[in-house]
Amino acid sequence: MRLPLVLLFAASAVSLPQGNGGKPPAPPGKPVPGPLPNSAFPTFDTISLDDAREGVDLLTLFGSPNRTSAPDVQTFGIGDEDEEPAFTALDAASCQANPHVRLEWRRYSSSDKLAFVNSIRCLMNRPPSGNFPPATNRYEDLVRVHQMWMPNIHNNAKFLIWHRYYLWVFEQLLRTECGFNRAFPWWDETLDAGRFAQSDIFSPSYFGSLPRPVNGQGVCVTNGAFAGVTLNIGPGTSNVPHCLSRGVDESLTAQANQGFVNTCNSRSTYASMSSCAEPGPHAYTHNGIGSVMSDVSASPSDPIFWMHHSFIDHNFRIWQNADVARRTTTIDGTDVAGNPLTMNMGIFMAGIRPDTNIRSILNTLGGVEIGGVPFCYRYDY
Repeated sequence: MRLPLVLLFAASAVSLPQGNGGKPPAPPGKPVPGPLPNSAFPTFDTISLDDAREGVDLLTLFGSPNRTSAPDVQTFGIGDEDEEPAFTALDAASCQANPHVRLEWRRYSSSDKLAFVNSIRCLMNRPPSGNFPPATNRYEDLVRVHQMWMPNIHNNAKFLIWHRYYLWVFEQLLRTECGFNRAFPWWDETLDAGRFAQSDIFSPSYFGSLPRPVNGQGVCVTNGAFAGVTLNIGPGTSNVPHCLSRGVDESLTAQANQGFVNTCNSRSTYASMSSCAEPGPHAYTHNGIGSVMSDVSASPSDPIFWMHHSFIDHNFRIWQNADVARRTTTIDGTDVAGNPLTMNMGIFMAGIRPDTNIRSILNTLGGVEIGGVPFCYRYDY
């Protein structure tokens, strides 16, 4: 398997203690804040499977009122301009012949799983850039970008394509700043629908347990690689220190099933498919895991966010595979301001990685070089 070029210069993989999922001991004298009530987290809008089958969402395509944005949400603009991105076109054939392959979590070895969660924890232990206050570490830089951009990247057709790049940027930070050098994982949620808490991914060795809520609020995660983490971004557009909490509702996680995915992927246009996927399996998993993950603005605070969005990007790629034009030349829908999506529309990452455009990342096997790294990957199935 080909590794990113940047790994030639990356630091060696970070090794954290393996007890308690590889989490280093918490600093003395810094107690972790308790959980916040579920009512503190602005949850995701959903659509039922029956309504999706009937196309009810298409009557008001992404028509839900925009949620209240952070006061500084316009710092980076809304990203509706046509931009010339910082990339170099490479030979797509070379990419397709030797892409990075994202492996489903069950095909990951125990060593790979530990390396992955430890590299995320490494990012949490690195200092922030200082460009995204009140982020207190490098990981929270990413969370803050999502919080600030939320009205521009949800409830409109930019949702899938922006999160595709966001996930890839996260992968690059793990590789360049924390020495992660394994295949990147993804999670097939359809195999765990309705029983997320039993999944190996939520074991005390990896992402930590997925408890039921208690007295109307989530429960702080006390095992796994992220036990004892204090979050400083969220809930919503506020920034109040709180623990990483979860509170599962398996009646909601059950909606991350293959039938719902197939219903969304049966739609023939990008915008209509996205209109189903976002309030469908995407929203149900967020709300089903609960608490921090149910927070529309700051859900990346829970590291399971990245595994969930690998599932969403996988479903997007499967939809694209049905027609070559969906991978290479075709985009539709509008952004939050009503501007039509175009192949040249900018996708911005606030300086964490170079800006790009839709054309560069629509095809995951296009081989476009962004910031010196080929954008080149596929899923193992």
